[in-house]
Amino acid sequence: MMLDPDLASVQEVRNCLQEAAQAQKQLEALSQAEIDSIVRAMCDAGLREAERLAVLAVEETGFGNAADKKVKNEFAARDVYNAMKDLKTVGIIGKDEVNKVWEVAQPVGIVAGIVPSTNPTSTILFKSLIAVKARNAIVFSPHPSAANCSYEAAIVMRRAAELAGAPAGLIHCITKPTLAATNELMRHKLTDLILATGGTQMVKAAYSSGKPAYGVGPGNVPVYVHASADLKQAVRRIIQSKTFDYGTICASEQALVVDQSIKRQLIRELTEQGAHFLDEQEKARVAAIIMVNGGLNPQLVGRSPHKIAEMAGIVIPSSTRVLIAEEAHVGKTHPFSIEKLSPILALYTVADWREGCHRCMELLELGGLGHTLGLHCEDDTVIEAFALEKPASRIVVNTGTTFGGIGATTGILPSMTLGCGSFGNNITSDNIGPKHLLNIKRVAFGIREMSEQPAGEPHATGTASGISREEVMAIIKSVLAEWKA
Repeated sequence: MMLDPDLASVQEVRNCLQEAAQAQKQLEALSQAEIDSIVRAMCDAGLREAERLAVLAVEETGFGNAADKKVKNEFAARDVYNAMKDLKTVGIIGKDEVNKVWEVAQPVGIVAGIVPSTNPTSTILFKSLIAVKARNAIVFSPHPSAANCSYEAAIVMRRAAELAGAPAGLIHCITKPTLAATNELMRHKLTDLILATGGTQMVKAAYSSGKPAYGVGPGNVPVYVHASADLKQAVRRIIQSKTFDYGTICASEQALVVDQSIKRQLIRELTEQGAHFLDEQEKARVAAIIMVNGGLNPQLVGRSPHKIAEMAGIVIPSSTRVLIAEEAHVGKTHPFSIEKLSPILALYTVADWREGCHRCMELLELGGLGHTLGLHCEDDTVIEAFALEKPASRIVVNTGTTFGGIGATTGILPSMTLGCGSFGNNITSDNIGPKHLLNIKRVAFGIREMSEQPAGEPHATGTASGISREEVMAIIKSVLAEWKA
């Protein structure tokens, strides 16, 4: 008898979790050297397969381009590995000899990995590496539109891990993802923690599952360009960042906010480096396809500027790398002000950095609270003002926000999952890494003695000012009587 697709997918989840539970117990018994050898083999396999997985992702989803997805896969394997290769995740990982406290690492167990369609293979590589580094098993629920390429990426990681000595069944990916399967994965008793990357509703479901969860929020990233900026460098970095994989990384720039005093020079530089500024008619046509049913049009995501122009019915130069529209308003009724996940930018003009602060705040509040903010500026006073006031977990200075946010061109932890803190209703503002998938226990030795009280006497008989306990109680009773009256 053929099972209903939902029932079949739920049973698949249960089977995967059972195997993962057995494998994780075996993995937990391995040494640090054995874990590190397995993780290194997984990194190498990810690098070898980076191009093939990139091509599969583009063919299946239609998002982005293979060359940039290859770079993204390499980042998720090589850069993430290099950042954590020397991290201790087994046994006693730290000793504070002064305060006599030891830290002991223990894995969380089984991780549920929710995978987006925009970065399907790189997210699998990344989450597999950090899960195994922390001695966890992981079961992936891919987006239905990226099920095949996600499965292939998981198989690459699983085979490499097992060939290097990992127990069989440590890494799984659901082959026929359904909403019922994802809910079962997130709520099942064997699942210990959820690592959710995806749309807002999916992240909310993860937080509502009753399980510990790391989720991420949307990134409507504003970028302020101050009068002190090196405009040629700033524009080069912005366009390189915004056009990477056609804007599918959530840390990519969404709106430029520029000082009036340098607007003309900025527009000239943007045009010279491949931007096409939309006239009013073109702007109206593109605006009409950005949103569908109150949200971002999925057919627009990760498409080239020429494909977007074709969809909108406009003609643009063959050299165009990014589309830009001047905008003066922020809100859902102004489509250029939302997160677009494609090579489209809004351009706002402000009088100075104080007005720029206000405009950036509006854009973050529209849909990017807690995520990322970009600055191109050489004035430390202005940089500090933005850093102190803005509700963004990553404030990226003088680099593209795509690369700076994920830690490719900045010193923050390389990651494909970027927390938004309480600003964005997330539990952490960190770039997620293996430490977030560990339980760290403390072994604490006694280093001082409590003072002893004479037998039969109250623990405290008075205060520093000499007031007796009886007098204190009388004062409290008097205050309570007045309050009740």
